[in-house]
Amino acid sequence: MEYADKTEKLRAMIEQSENIVFFGGAGVSTESDIPDFRSEGGLYSQQYKYPPEFMLSHTFYASHADEFFDFYRNKILCPRAKPNEAHRVLHRLEEQGKLKAVITQNIDGLHQAAGSKNVLELHGSVHRNYCVNCGRFYPLHYILGTEEIPRCECGGVVKPDVVLYEEGLDPDTLEKAARFIKEADLLIVGGTSLVVYPAAGLLQEYRGGKLVLINKGTTPYDNEAALVIGAKVGETLGKAWPSGQKEG
Repeated sequence: MEYADKTEKLRAMIEQSENIVFFGGAGVSTESDIPDFRSEGGLYSQQYKYPPEFMLSHTFYASHADEFFDFYRNKILCPRAKPNEAHRVLHRLEEQGKLKAVITQNIDGLHQAAGSKNVLELHGSVHRNYCVNCGRFYPLHYILGTEEIPRCECGGVVKPDVVLYEEGLDPDTLEKAARFIKEADLLIVGGTSLVVYPAAGLLQEYRGGKLVLINKGTTPYDNEAALVIGAKVGETLGKAWPSGQKEG
């Protein structure tokens, strides 16, 4: 099936659905110039003093906090990134009452920046930071404005509310995500290879027959999907269901 035929089929599936859930990964944000981890040119393909996955682990944060925050500020934070067509289309679908939830593995907050309200962030958000001692909240610009280990007025370290390697996902967020997926009549999965668990395991909750996979690479669920589109997420969603908004 040609790409145009696939986007037309996706349009028809969206048109016929009233309980859509979108599950997204790093490929949603790469069109906003946010680097991913595993693709060519991603963080894992670059050379660092330590492997990136170790530098983003709880162990590294606890034992090398200064180097952790250097890496985090320089490689993970992308404050100038703007929502792309994927984010805008999903916002439009939510406004139209078709999309019930966005479940994301991304931590950049771009879905909310585009206007989406019901966003379940499996891995946390760079926009939430808290003192490990007193719990005081700090926004993203506070972390960006520091050059060493960010500290609270009380002296405690200000830790990003993102899930590091070795840390568990929030059980309440996982439970909500599972419930939305189970009740969906159309599940659109975009920009993820579906190899990172426990997040990828959420797809096992889907009971419907309309699973759509939009990803430039293959996934373990390709044979179970009603539609597989090997292309960019924003480009594909924009062709199937244009947001009507211009880049800004």
